[in-house]
Amino acid sequence: MTSRLVLGSGRLAHALVGRLADRAGGLTVLADDEAAARTFREEGVGAEDADITDPEAFAGRPAPNAVVVATDDPARNEAAARAARDAYPDTFMLAFTGVDPAPETGTALSAVADEVVDPTRETADRVLDASGDGSVRARKLLSVLRGLDGPLAVVAHDNPDPDAIASAVALQETAAEAGCAADVCYFGTISHQENRAFVNLLDIEMHNLDRGADLAEYAGIALVDHSRAGVNDGLPENTAVDIVIDHHPPRAPVDARFVDLRSDVGATSTLMVDYLRRLDAALSGRTATALLFGIRIDTDEFTREVSPDDFAAAAYLLPGADLGTLDRIDSPSMSADTLETITRAIRNRKRHGTALISGVGRLRARDALAQAADRLLNIEEVTTTFVYGISDGTVYVSARARGADIDLGETLRDAFGRIGSAGGHADMAGAQLSLGLLETVDGEDESLTAVVDSVMVNRFVEAYDSRTNRRVTDLYPDDGHNVFGKEVHDVPGEPDFSLGSVDPGDVDPAGADDAAEGDDDRSS
Repeated sequence: MTSRLVLGSGRLAHALVGRLADRAGGLTVLADDEAAARTFREEGVGAEDADITDPEAFAGRPAPNAVVVATDDPARNEAAARAARDAYPDTFMLAFTGVDPAPETGTALSAVADEVVDPTRETADRVLDASGDGSVRARKLLSVLRGLDGPLAVVAHDNPDPDAIASAVALQETAAEAGCAADVCYFGTISHQENRAFVNLLDIEMHNLDRGADLAEYAGIALVDHSRAGVNDGLPENTAVDIVIDHHPPRAPVDARFVDLRSDVGATSTLMVDYLRRLDAALSGRTATALLFGIRIDTDEFTREVSPDDFAAAAYLLPGADLGTLDRIDSPSMSADTLETITRAIRNRKRHGTALISGVGRLRARDALAQAADRLLNIEEVTTTFVYGISDGTVYVSARARGADIDLGETLRDAFGRIGSAGGHADMAGAQLSLGLLETVDGEDESLTAVVDSVMVNRFVEAYDSRTNRRVTDLYPDDGHNVFGKEVHDVPGEPDFSLGSVDPGDVDPAGADDAAEGDDDRSS
């Protein structure tokens, strides 16, 4: 059982004893005078009158788990800390500097105690934190929300992932604090089995919008986990946006009344935790669970692009999160379509150096591409995976990497940024390319698959070789046999620059990472 020893009888000692008395474990006070000791005893706390600067005061006492030195006198605190440390060399010690301490007092206490509390410094830090950039951002967001003359549409990116969904729910909750009604909206589908379980088990209400939907009923538009209307969402590109909160680095200027783009954190959910904390907003168990899951997924269980803020946000959320629900979300059933896509990816895999490339043909479950790319990365001696498939007139790509020798986001932008949308993180990225004129080819025609294969393989391999400063001339099945029997860049039938009718000048490369970021974070 934890035991604590408080030394002193000043204001801080009385405040500490009041807080510690209700906690489990033993509590003893060595006070500075008999009157103070008697007061503590009347309050039901074990207390004695003793000279806390005298080593004899500690003789014969069993070592506590923690000692708190808490008088108002700096010199007395220093002497008491030294006496207690001599008596209990292995006990954790927290020392208060006292009121108006000299600079050398803090230095002396730091040499003896494990933690030192300086009220002047703590007050200054608190004031600076309260008046710093974070608090200014929070108040500005609150001001924009309060200024809306009607409800807010919180729009996640296409086929939203847990980070986007959780961030949207948190912004909805923040808006409620400002007296503003808000709806969580998205375009596309939620087909990944874990994402469906996430939404269903947490009973998250979301509005699935059709492209071109009339949002005139909303007084404001907010984008979360992406930053540009019309790029990775179904909004018209000229949509006026009021709020943008995203952790992806922008590739072009972002125009909105309120913009928060911080790419030094691993998840947009982390940014939303910052707002909820600074605004002292009520945090429901559902929102805490959603945000914790969003951070876990976007940082790949705190292993990818994670920051100290992500850990701090998770620690803040943990007490209020439903861990049982998280376990259920982590273990959903897998659809037959997803399993079939993964199977085709494994069967069709080709090796190019340490990269695996696989075309799965027609897709029924787009999110299965990301799962297939993850599975292939587990193969021995493979450091990069590139998986692609066709759905609704679009070629979708998921890519994964481990190690630091390639930036997949930049690699996919090099390969496909001028003929489609591409980008993401260094180790997790995606792309989307319209089939264009090739849509007129019968969807089951093998010639369509062959043309798509040649374009996707050639462009990826060229960008991959350029980024890794290597050139592997042949593409092999994973059993080690040459597929094409010639240099991979000479595969016949490749169009000059694109899959179909896409003109490079019609695509804005600056928005490529925004357009593909949904896949890099396990969308659908």
